Amino acid sequence: MSEMNLTAALPEIFLAIAGMLLLMLGVFRGNSGTRLVLWLTVGSFVVVFVMIAGMMGRNEIAMGGLFVADAFGDFMKLLALIGSAVTLIMSIRFIEREDMARFEYPVLILFATLGMLLMISANDLLSLYMGLELQSLSLYVVAAFRRDHLRSSEAGLKYFVLGALSSGMLLYGMSMIYGFAGTTSFEGLASLMAQKLAAGEEAPIGLIVGIVFLAAGLAFKISAVPFHMWTPDVYEGAPTPVTAFFATAPKIAAMALIIRVMIEPFGDMVAQWQQIIWFISLASMVLGALAAIYQTNIKRLMAYSSIGHIGYALVGLAAGTEEGVRGILLYLTIYLVMNLGTFACILCMRQKDVMVEGIEDLKGLSKTNPLMAFALAAFMFSMAGIPPLAGFFGKLYVFLAAIEAGLYFLAVFGVLASVVGAFYYLRIIKLMYFDEPTESFDRPIGREMSLILTGSTLVILLLFLVLGPLLDGTALAAASLFEG
Repeated sequence: MSEMNLTAALPEIFLAIAGMLLLMLGVFRGNSGTRLVLWLTVGSFVVVFVMIAGMMGRNEIAMGGLFVADAFGDFMKLLALIGSAVTLIMSIRFIEREDMARFEYPVLILFATLGMLLMISANDLLSLYMGLELQSLSLYVVAAFRRDHLRSSEAGLKYFVLGALSSGMLLYGMSMIYGFAGTTSFEGLASLMAQKLAAGEEAPIGLIVGIVFLAAGLAFKISAVPFHMWTPDVYEGAPTPVTAFFATAPKIAAMALIIRVMIEPFGDMVAQWQQIIWFISLASMVLGALAAIYQTNIKRLMAYSSIGHIGYALVGLAAGTEEGVRGILLYLTIYLVMNLGTFACILCMRQKDVMVEGIEDLKGLSKTNPLMAFALAAFMFSMAGIPPLAGFFGKLYVFLAAIEAGLYFLAVFGVLASVVGAFYYLRIIKLMYFDEPTESFDRPIGREMSLILTGSTLVILLLFLVLGPLLDGTALAAASLFEG
């Protein structure tokens, strides 16, 4: 393997070595070294973040064509690393209080993150599957990490069984594609499709069936309708920091994967796969808007909220254009910050040293903890898409991309779903500001939580001040995907 190839994958190689070293450290130090291993894991994420940020703008193929390093992948990797690092920091006090302080926890998060980075840089159906399964196997264990709690064990089992089903669909789709195309390489598939279209031929029906199965398997990973059934139960049953992790980094990595798969090898077949994305986008927006209205558990509400947000993001992919991908990148950046801040608030919902998850427990929060109420209100308004908060701009750019691509019905329906979905976000604000408090939450919330809440709130409130540079960055990342 040449030096260039090693350089292209240097961040992933570093993270893999760090994971093995931290695993050894945990074995020798035992569970007493959990905090040390956790902080070293966060430090590893920071180092990899700096490495990737320093390599921005590259366009290299490595590992015999299995691995690609480009601006799109680098942008998504930075988001995934932020999600992983912040959720680990948020979980420190929780795992110590809830008797979950075992060194395997941060190591599993690290290997899941390594899988995400490999997924994002996949340039072949085989490397796609390897990265996806490395992430998934770690997530199955993390979901059931509180094995002495029935809900956590149930969440892990449901996730594993349905995840295995989706992996089977994914593999079946990949085998169909290979059978009809004779290659698993993204470049080879793109070249084959271009040749067939240039010759006036249509894509083989078996290849289209393979793409359908491939899209179905990937839709499960982003919890898009109708492959969303695991999401509410797993979000509710898993430990809250794990739920925060599920809602951020893996979603972003899986979205990066589905974007790359649809645009790079099958970019010339937009007409064939657009209707699939169109349907799951529309269905996700509708279910996310309606099903969350009746929820009383805030983690289940966030599960349906995430399904809706994935639907909005997929509007940009349905457009199949560079502007659509730029809109998705902006949307996912804002989605990451909103979810990290919201789950930080949820982790602060403790009464008499016991976690509470009921939406009714937020009654009168503005009177007992006005700063936390203000932060949560900002996140809820942003998720509802109220201008000039960050969430508004995320929806604006994906809907604009859909309109430019002629998907008027999808854009209009997205706006209507956003209006309906605003109901349950505004209900939380109503409870915090207009109802009388029942019992206040425990204080203090901790220095880490205070910093995360302050930082994420400022980003949501003031993003419009730096929107120009962020749009430039997302435009460069999107352009690299189409140039490749």
